[in-house]
Amino acid sequence: MRIAEIQLTPVAIPDKPLLNCKGVHQPHALRTVIEVTCDDGTVGLGESYGSIKALEGLRRAAPALIGLDPFHLHELKSRVFAALPGAGGINAKSAVADHKLTDVVASAFEVPCLDIQGKILGRPVCDLLGGAVRTSVSFSAYLFFKFASHIGEDPDEWGEILTPDQMVGEARRMVAKYGFQSLKIKGGVLHPDLEIETVLKLREAFPRHPLRIDPNGAWTVETAIYVARKLENVLEYLEDPVLGMDQMAQVAAATSIPLATNMIVLEFDHIATAFKKKAVNIVLSDHHYWGGLRASSHLAKICEVLDLGLSMHSNSHLGITLAAMVHAAAATPNLTFECDTHYPWTATDVTEGTPFTFRNGKLELPATPGLGVSLDREKLASLAALYEKSSSKERDDTAYMKLFDPLYERLVPRW
Repeated sequence: MRIAEIQLTPVAIPDKPLLNCKGVHQPHALRTVIEVTCDDGTVGLGESYGSIKALEGLRRAAPALIGLDPFHLHELKSRVFAALPGAGGINAKSAVADHKLTDVVASAFEVPCLDIQGKILGRPVCDLLGGAVRTSVSFSAYLFFKFASHIGEDPDEWGEILTPDQMVGEARRMVAKYGFQSLKIKGGVLHPDLEIETVLKLREAFPRHPLRIDPNGAWTVETAIYVARKLENVLEYLEDPVLGMDQMAQVAAATSIPLATNMIVLEFDHIATAFKKKAVNIVLSDHHYWGGLRASSHLAKICEVLDLGLSMHSNSHLGITLAAMVHAAAATPNLTFECDTHYPWTATDVTEGTPFTFRNGKLELPATPGLGVSLDREKLASLAALYEKSSSKERDDTAYMKLFDPLYERLVPRW
């Protein structure tokens, strides 16, 4: 059995005006849906970024994979590296962190190959990663400050969230609808004192829910230490309060709150330095840029050996990515913290039916072979048409923010 055809479909997902340290989400998030078809007709599904560099990398590497045995994942990676010499990173200049194009592309094609393997063997993908240690995976509510609507549109169903009290209201709705048992705030948006107030009001409203905040490096070391001291014994963990390994180490030395990251430890080469400097306590994995689902399993083992906590990072995504995340999480024994997901903010999908429904903040592990999801052709065509119509082919939260506030300036750190 060999790979006979690869189809890449860029899509645009309607998004909400969610705020972060770089600005505000544009009306559409961009993804690429991947279909890998073997010569026996077996099809594997994948999903990756839709940015210009990522899409170009996928298109350049795809021809090199024709004829590959989908079980030969080492060769897949070798072919990707050979097809993308000197590839560099994928992210635009407005991004806070960057990821290697070769890792992103290898991961993007590994997932559909694992989907194919599972279908051929009649086993779910988690069995290819060592087997499930849990039948459901817990997720945290991802809370955002946000504008009421995109420019020129009516307010969306969530409305404006720009104060601590409004954030508590958002959290109540999230918990009531999806049953989440922990809460994460995307910080770095309001003045740190207001974000401290937000966390404290959430603690009052949800006395038993673990709380997290992620300002994406929007604070100086001094501000991060100030916030940490105000929130000692309140936060479950503090994620990426500052940028830089040494800066994270300074904050870590000044607080008992565990520090988590998906911006400082991005590659295997970073782990030893972070460990030696005692810069982080928790690593947030993400198969899209760590090199795939198997690489995520390797990361988990390293974290176990080094006594580092482990969770899972998220960006705006569809159900194919969510399926991959659930399989990886189910097969990771030392996943010590609930995973992130943007999925509740996504009003649409490309998968058939409703394969994922949050109950008590958890998703059940698909039991069918492979990833356990299939494409809805009409939905895929609709989102592909939206991509073609969209004027945006690259994420730029800062440029979009300037349409709301022409005087806005991107500053990292801001406080």
